[in-house]
This record gives sequence, C-alpha cells and structure tokens, in this order.
Amino acid sequence: MKLIKLLLVFILCFPITVCAQTEEKVIFPDDYFGIYKGTLSITSSRGPSTYPMEFHLLPSDTIGKYIYTIVYGEGDMRQERKYTLVTKDAAMGEFVVDENNGIVLDDKVVGNRMYSLFEVQGTILTTFITFEKDHMIFEIAAAQRENSNISTAKNEGQTEVISYPVTTVQRAVLIKQ
Repeated sequence: MKLIKLLLVFILCFPITVCAQTEEKVIFPDDYFGIYKGTLSITSSRGPSTYPMEFHLLPSDTIGKYIYTIVYGEGDMRQERKYTLVTKDAAMGEFVVDENNGIVLDDKVVGNRMYSLFEVQGTILTTFITFEKDHMIFEIAAAQRENSNISTAKNEGQTEVISYPVTTVQRAVLIKQ
C-alpha cells in the first residue's frame, strides 16, 4: 500500500516538476519590446467605432526608463502620445507611466500583464495591457463617478458597496511588427 501511495505521489508530482522547469522566466519590459499595430474598437453610448492604433514599447538611453508611445489614427488624424515607462521597483512589479506633462500613472505588472486604475475629471478608468509572444491586448474600461450605485449588505456590519456602471470599453489586439 505504501508503494502504491509513493508511486501515485511520484506520478502526480513529476509532471508538475517538469512543467515548472520548462517555464521560461519573463523579464518585463525587455521581453516585450517592439512596435505593435492593429485596430482599436470602442463601444460606448455613442455606438461602436474603430480607429487604427499603435503601441510602441522600446528601450531608451536611461536605465529604468523606457519609450512608451500610444498612437491613435493615421495620416492627418494621427495622434502620438509620447510617454515614458519608469521602473519604481521591478521585483514588486511597480512601474509608472509618466505622460511627460506632470501626470504620472501608477502601474502594477504581474506576469505578462499591466494594470492601472485612475480617475480623470470624474471618470474612473481601469487599463489592462496583456503581452503575448506575437501580440498584445490593450483594454480600457471607463465609468462615471457620478453614476455610482450604492448597496448595503444585510449583515451585522452593514457593509456598503459602491459600484460603477461601465459606460465605455476600448479594446485592441495589436500585432507585434
């Protein structure tokens, strides 16, 4: 019986060990440097719309700072947003996006994903950027602070929860060039 248990443990644990050894260590942002291009889709109360979009993540001449550019549109309608990604604590996944105009947004990196949550003039925005080998996914969800809904749990603590209906969703799958 002990032999069967030992054999069972070996069979169950061995594949996990092999998978753990073959998993590649990812270094952010270095492993995702590149220029990504595609189409941004926006869904809002005004209806759906699409725009050409680019995302550039490139090294700079300064250690811990990276070129972080978002491009919307093309031709005469092209708008480049030249930002800087700055490392605060890489081991903890803490970065900031400096918009180079006084605005600095905190970002959290976990694995291949960047998370950001901020508010602009009463609009709450959450950003998710997911990097894959040959593409990235750029997503923003927005809600108006003034449209909040408050509910209270019927428990001893009368826990209050505030939710915000999402009014706009932006999503782009951008291909690495």
